[in-house]
Amino acid sequence: MYKELIISLIIIIAIITGNYITQNYTEATVSELSADLNELRQEVVQEDELVDWEGAKQKLEEIEEAWTKRYEKMAYYIEHNELEKVRTSLTGIKSYTEKKDAPEALNQLDSSIFILEHIKEKNALDLENIF
Repeated sequence: MYKELIISLIIIIAIITGNYITQNYTEATVSELSADLNELRQEVVQEDELVDWEGAKQKLEEIEEAWTKRYEKMAYYIEHNELEKVRTSLTGIKSYTEKKDAPEALNQLDSSIFILEHIKEKNALDLENIF
């Protein structure tokens, strides 16, 4: 009787601890990437002749590199199609910055930020996600 109770408690503690760690990692990733995307958004939102497109491309490369590093770890516990949405959106931003198309780049930036926030909310441990 006690053996089963102890094993059950160990499993519950392991699940809660694992969820805590993954949730913190997800929140840190989303916060970091959202901040970087918002900085990029501030660069692109300026008038066309004032936009530093080369600086925006360089910033986007840094964001993509950071995403690739985080993607590998997040792929263990988050659905791949959710993560691929972010990668697709980053690719869209890259193509629009290469074309110097500010409105479409802003659209993709907003979409990326929304997808990241959705991933964070979807994987949070709360009653809405449990039931």
